[in-house]
Amino acid sequence: MSKIAVTVDGQTFEVSLTLGPDLSGPVTVTVDGQAVTVLLPDGDRPVDEMEWLIVDGRPYELAFDRDLRWLRAFSGIHQLELRDLEAGVRRPVSGDGRVKAPIPGLITRVLVAPGQPVEAGQPLVVLEAMKMENEIRAPRAGRVAAVHVAAGRGVTLGQLLAEID
Repeated sequence: MSKIAVTVDGQTFEVSLTLGPDLSGPVTVTVDGQAVTVLLPDGDRPVDEMEWLIVDGRPYELAFDRDLRWLRAFSGIHQLELRDLEAGVRRPVSGDGRVKAPIPGLITRVLVAPGQPVEAGQPLVVLEAMKMENEIRAPRAGRVAAVHVAAGRGVTLGQLLAEID
């Protein structure tokens, strides 16, 4: 089972699904707790070549961007963001309050500022890697001593992102 946060034009839905190697049959998908049946008639084609799908017996004509940044439906073009809710990233061990990048990527959001109190597990920054957003969280409770990154900047593996006192 995969759990994905799907954001369409700023509205986020939690989607759960189980995909096997064959996408030619119906798939049960749970969207915010409600089960729907989805059939991909072109399940053997890449996502950007799919032209339609059937949801609970109703056909929908769709077009997807190759990088899954947007989709086009009857109502127009919609911004699309996907985030794997089960993707665990391990924070490199620093032995103190330093928070380092667990993977190389792009900082898309900085969620804290120096001087701000934080709780253990609180998101500090959002790091995008391989088209997935990863929340980098505080390793412990404390106060943000410094933030060493900015939105829109790339980071390397192990690069210092923030410090917690």
